[in-house]
Amino acid sequence: MSSEYEQLLDNLYEKLPKKQTHSERFEIPRLESFVEGNRTIVKNFKAVCDKLRRDPVLVMKYFVKKLAVPSEIQGERLVLQRKLTEDVINKRLDEFVNNYVICKECKRPDTHIEDAGRGTKMLVCESCGAKSTVKE
Repeated sequence: MSSEYEQLLDNLYEKLPKKQTHSERFEIPRLESFVEGNRTIVKNFKAVCDKLRRDPVLVMKYFVKKLAVPSEIQGERLVLQRKLTEDVINKRLDEFVNNYVICKECKRPDTHIEDAGRGTKMLVCESCGAKSTVKE
């Protein structure tokens, strides 16, 4: 009986996806901004959101919440209604990527966000299949 069990285990292990031993380095894109009067304009906002594969509205809401500043999307740009440095904006982007893009298990950026119902969002990894909840 134990040999049948071991054979079943071997069959299951063969069917499991192979662990990724190689990893291409994912670099978080940098936001480029400038100050115009009392406003900070992020000029490559849409391009960065596209690279992260996240909805610009979701990223904007994160900035509004974390920076406590009203903002709006104007075409390819994000307009923040306060003077902010690039360092501050990019620090918040790093936090966003760690919470909403990078898989908690395999540390890869190949993820998407699904609605799990009742206001819960799940970060689903396309590489390893892991799921974790994210707060909005």
